[in-house]
Amino acid sequence: MPHTAVPPGPAPSGPTAAEVLGAWIAVQTDTLAGLAADVRADRPDAVHRMRVTCRRLRSTLQAYRPLIGADTTALTSALRALAAALGAARDTEVIAERLTAAARTLPPECGPREVVAAMEHWAAGRTVRARPEALAALDGPAFPALLAALRSLAGQPRFTARAERPALPVLARTARRQQRRVGRRLDAAGAAEPGEAVAAALHEARKAAKRARYAGEPAGAAAERFTRGMKELQDLLGAHQDAVVACGTLRGLAADDPAHAFAYGVLYRGQLDAAARERARLPEVWREADRKPRFRGPAPAVPVTAGPRTPRRPRGGRAASPG
Repeated sequence: MPHTAVPPGPAPSGPTAAEVLGAWIAVQTDTLAGLAADVRADRPDAVHRMRVTCRRLRSTLQAYRPLIGADTTALTSALRALAAALGAARDTEVIAERLTAAARTLPPECGPREVVAAMEHWAAGRTVRARPEALAALDGPAFPALLAALRSLAGQPRFTARAERPALPVLARTARRQQRRVGRRLDAAGAAEPGEAVAAALHEARKAAKRARYAGEPAGAAAERFTRGMKELQDLLGAHQDAVVACGTLRGLAADDPAHAFAYGVLYRGQLDAAARERARLPEVWREADRKPRFRGPAPAVPVTAGPRTPRRPRGGRAASPG
């Protein structure tokens, strides 16, 4: 009986997960590089946007590590260090805005104007001390090396065989894994002792929600419902964490400025109440965010300038770190 050749299967429709991820990493790297000038010029919101880009890249590398045929540990560590160097000034700004807004609503007997002035003085001192650290992180050799390593990863990717499949199903499975990770963190928070243990566990859940949201973003509009749900959860947990940090800040301010200790105590009570309100909303927000991700619609477009692709690595193979 003559041998009949088996015709090849149909080519994957749309871009592969590897193509989408390579292009996504390239775009975020360009964004990171472009924001450096804005941070140096102290433009509004530049530090915040650069930190978000660091987190977005780090989350992508962590969530999709099983698909990336390279050890990205050095890259994620470098991105974490850069975000931390940028963080002190931004964290002070967020807490100062929160507390000065609350202080303006204090009753007259608490001296709201004096308390606001004291907080602004505290924030200004911390910001002045934090800015040199941020600039040093950008002007030293580590930042150009980080950009070069990220561009190398995006331009010459070594993705595993699984990443050569159509993008949306692969991205959705990764998003679901990250979503389950958020659920485990929330379960841990539910089992924690009230107080600092709950706050710490919810902070870990917030970081997991952030990673899940960023894991969905490469899928573009197809993942809009998933990323929106994770962002709402992240925002709620972020508001809770801001209230927790604000409480710690107020304890320090009361110790350093005993003349206004009563006012700081009133504000402290307000932040405790704010944290409790966020915890009360958590079950409802999580129910919406916990829906199984179904990435539907057109796959995200891959820029033709994304760079040449190297042949895929055998299943299970790992490459040396680009960083």
